[in-house]
Amino acid sequence: MTYGDPTDHALATIASILEPPENRRDSEKAAIAEQRPAVPPPLPTAPAPVEAHGYSKHGPGPMAAIRFKWTVRLDHGDYYVDETIGENSAPVVSGPMSREAAIQMVDDCERDARRRFEQLKSEMSGRGAAA
Repeated sequence: MTYGDPTDHALATIASILEPPENRRDSEKAAIAEQRPAVPPPLPTAPAPVEAHGYSKHGPGPMAAIRFKWTVRLDHGDYYVDETIGENSAPVVSGPMSREAAIQMVDDCERDARRRFEQLKSEMSGRGAAA
């Protein structure tokens, strides 16, 4: 497949629809536990702090109307992560949590969504090649 392949778009759409929100949270926690290395990577010599409020990432997918988005929001000194599907959906809110936990949650959700998308794409491509 090539970049921008219509199959990628179809797979992203299917992947984002197949898993209900409550199941995503359980699979995200399991995926996070599996992905943790035994030894943490070395810290950069001069890390620049990430601005948490407004920090966001998008999941894979061809259609903005069904693409997941995770955004960190600061409210009365606590951080929350708003998860939305598309541009006009009501957010599913997680929090309150620390600044670091909110950023980590956004990163983990985006990474897990991309992993699931690639896995689904691979499964569907394998079936198509076998047929």
